[in-house]
Amino acid sequence: MPSHHAGPLSPLLGISLKLISALAFTLMSAGIKSIAARYPTGELVFFRSFFALIPLLIWLAWRSELPGALKTSNLRGHMKRGVIGSTGMFCGFAALQFLPLSDAVALGYAAPLAVVVLAALVLKERVRIYRWSAVTVGFIGVLIMLSPHLAAGTLSQGLQGGPALGAALGLAGACCSAFASIEVRLLTKTEQTGAIVFYFMLLTSALGLATLVFGWRMPDLADAALMVTIGILGGLGQILLVQAYRFGDASLIAPFEYSTMIWAVIIGWFLFGEWPASTILTGATIVIASGIYVILREQQLGLLKREQREIGSTRAT
Repeated sequence: MPSHHAGPLSPLLGISLKLISALAFTLMSAGIKSIAARYPTGELVFFRSFFALIPLLIWLAWRSELPGALKTSNLRGHMKRGVIGSTGMFCGFAALQFLPLSDAVALGYAAPLAVVVLAALVLKERVRIYRWSAVTVGFIGVLIMLSPHLAAGTLSQGLQGGPALGAALGLAGACCSAFASIEVRLLTKTEQTGAIVFYFMLLTSALGLATLVFGWRMPDLADAALMVTIGILGGLGQILLVQAYRFGDASLIAPFEYSTMIWAVIIGWFLFGEWPASTILTGATIVIASGIYVILREQQLGLLKREQREIGSTRAT
């Protein structure tokens, strides 16, 4: 969640924080994958969200932003974002049970492309042919990544929890993430970053806890410690992400989100003995290239709009 710069720019620090944030989120996903088959998804969602509140509240207290940072004038907007984002989290966590780590991470790259489409449809933003072309090419990359999971043999396993189901859940999670991003754009007009993150984690914790009625499994000490670590990693990843955008322009920092693919390949190979198929690497490369183009194009258009406003204000005076 980009925020306004709080001080002088330090691009190297911003990039470093973004890379560490990407590593934290990838380690979190790896932790979830390692126990996803043994515990209900709702239980994992609760632990990930509830214990993410610990580093968040410590960070806000350290910045002397409590309780002011948690004030809100748009509780309904937080609830909308929370429900959509929570649904995406449920889907994403469930997908990790059926897909290699790198595949699940790569499918998540469809979210920024979907945001462009939703920004045009929901926010009525003007999207020119260049970005539409990049989005189209990006979705072709998504189809390439989906192809090995949608083969005849895997489709027949869909209802039994095969790769096809994992791919469908991963794509659904990416779409929910895109919708949530649109809600966040609306929230940032009136809400502080701390409030946006806090109420999302709070609502997601409540929704995860509600699944207790469907039956949870009591974790042993090692798994309980891992679940707590998963939550703390998620909270730290979010804080590092916010801080990264304080020290560098969004157009510089955002593309390093795709470093999660590097982490996912390395961690997937070491922990799970997985290596992504060539179709996944090819499709991910196409999607990443399209995503970076969209980011750079939006930055270019932002600069043009700023110049036009400055020219207009100069003429007015």
